[in-house]
Amino acid sequence: MQRADELTVVHHDDTVSRFTDVRYTLTREGLHLITAAGSERLFPSHLVLTTHARHHCDAA
Repeated sequence: MQRADELTVVHHDDTVSRFTDVRYTLTREGLHLITAAGSERLFPSHLVLTTHARHHCDAA
């Protein structure tokens, strides 16, 4: 699973879902994500238009 500090999901009906601190996998079946609190969500592929992930870099 990939990790994102911020994940934006744009749905086919133009609604937008935003998540912070998540792990996610985007497959042919859909978008599966796990939040930092441990809750899981599955968006079937026919509901997801695009995703935008943002990763913050750690300053050393």
